[in-house]
Amino acid sequence: MYVYDPVDQQLVEQRVAQFTDQTQRYLAGQLTEDDFRTLRLQNGLYIQRHAPMLRIAIPYGLLAARQLRTLAHIARTWDRGYGHFSTRQNMQFNWPKLEDVPTILAELAKVQMHSIQTSGNCIRNTTSDHFAGIAPDELVNPLVWCEIIRQWSTLHPEFAFLPRKFKIAVSGAEEDRAAVGVHDIGLQAVERDGVLGFRVWVGGGLGRTPMVGHLINPFVEWQHLLTYLQAALRVYNMHGRRDNKFKARIKILVKDLTPEVYAQQVDEQWQLTKGGPDTLTQEYVDTIASRFTWPDYDPAAAGEPDPTEMHAAAHPAFARWLRKNVHGHKVPGYAAVTLSLKPTGVPPGDITAEQMEAVADLSERYGYGEVRVSHEQNLVLADVRRAQLFELWQELRALNMATPNIGLLTNIISCPGGDFCALANAVSIPVAEAIQRRFDDLDYLFEIGELDLNISGCINACGHHHVGHIGILGVDKNGEEWYQVTIGGRQNGAAKPLPDLQSLRGGGAAIGRIIGPSFARDQVPDVVEQLVRTYLRLRDSEAERFIDVVDRLGIAPFKEDVYSDPALAKAAPAPSREAVHA
Repeated sequence: MYVYDPVDQQLVEQRVAQFTDQTQRYLAGQLTEDDFRTLRLQNGLYIQRHAPMLRIAIPYGLLAARQLRTLAHIARTWDRGYGHFSTRQNMQFNWPKLEDVPTILAELAKVQMHSIQTSGNCIRNTTSDHFAGIAPDELVNPLVWCEIIRQWSTLHPEFAFLPRKFKIAVSGAEEDRAAVGVHDIGLQAVERDGVLGFRVWVGGGLGRTPMVGHLINPFVEWQHLLTYLQAALRVYNMHGRRDNKFKARIKILVKDLTPEVYAQQVDEQWQLTKGGPDTLTQEYVDTIASRFTWPDYDPAAAGEPDPTEMHAAAHPAFARWLRKNVHGHKVPGYAAVTLSLKPTGVPPGDITAEQMEAVADLSERYGYGEVRVSHEQNLVLADVRRAQLFELWQELRALNMATPNIGLLTNIISCPGGDFCALANAVSIPVAEAIQRRFDDLDYLFEIGELDLNISGCINACGHHHVGHIGILGVDKNGEEWYQVTIGGRQNGAAKPLPDLQSLRGGGAAIGRIIGPSFARDQVPDVVEQLVRTYLRLRDSEAERFIDVVDRLGIAPFKEDVYSDPALAKAAPAPSREAVHA
């Protein structure tokens, strides 16, 4: 965990004091709604359908046990007893009162947390691999680099009012688990002749116009990372559209200029910043690294008796959980464990105050007091001794957090949708629950195998539906909810060396393709089931995943099977405007 120094703490406390004063002036009628909007957004406060929504930053997805207990306290005291983890590794509270938000932020500051730049047209929370620092395939621990970027970007005066929001992701492993290809800037750690550097992808993003990022520099040496980022953002800040928010993201600028011209302009700006004050030194990197608390692993864990296989043979449910929720670790004798927040009947990503406190306790008993938040809206205990896995599983079952569905169809990624969000065209949570109930059979789920399903309630794509193996988008048609279906998306892949790096688009990410006209809400589970049946019929073996079959055969056989069903084809209206633009 990163531990604040006095400057970090002072900055957060001053921000709380500023926003407290701003909120009081707004409530007293001394600030207009327009004046207050920018102030509240840069402090993570939205006005949603029913109440304000407060988004709390969890930098690169790391939480200390004491911080998770504070979130539980906030949920119980100022919300409705639960919170929601987003796909950007943040926490959202959907029911705080506006007048209570400054008090909430003050409570967060006591445990080195905040909501700075979790909204607004600025550089948002930098995200990373939820297995950062422990992954066996890791080239470099990206957490230090995420923190360097966080400190550089926080309240940066040049980039406080960008044309639109800006998101950066960092991956330090061979397999991209940070979805670098669908971020405004994605960074992939690589080595060249023993020197650490980063591939830089620019112009990825989802929303109304989904795009996969372009590789604009195959190798930026680590010393020059910040100066290169500064140059890339400067070009965007100078030329990005401010007259049309739908065309304001950097992906539109990169497309209009072409990636080659954009890269050239970045290089020109880089010559003005390279070697300047933001050039990194080994001393500075070491200083940031020293502010992290790293686990003091017990060497004896590698040699202690491990009863895991014995328990797996006696308990099939435990064996399933081992297969899907337990992951490799670079330290012998340890494992990483995903705590599923996707049991049937629970909105994806939601967690109660009681569960937060219980997970905080488990993180201290079975690890080093640290919890990770994943992009899939689950939690991870990163440092569990393998000899204790069976004991941990038993405790997680009692908390309803041991569903063995990681990587499977019911591990659904979903936005809050129309139940909460004022922008949504349709609900997401009830659709997710209906699909979970349809596939609430573990034997069938394991037969289907790896399959990512994502749901968004509107074209803003907060549920990342474009990169789901199956993606579902809620659209509005004459005041009614309909759902568009895409297949063939993926958020990442392995960053393997290629002869022509320009052919490696977005770290292996891909945008799904629309199969045809939209469906009524009650048809969606039937559509998903038909897609699955088509896949099972066409796959060459159990090892061939859903996404592999789509890549091999295209969408045509899936489309044919779905729309040949009279019950599904009859009610499907013509493609929507959203479908055309997606």
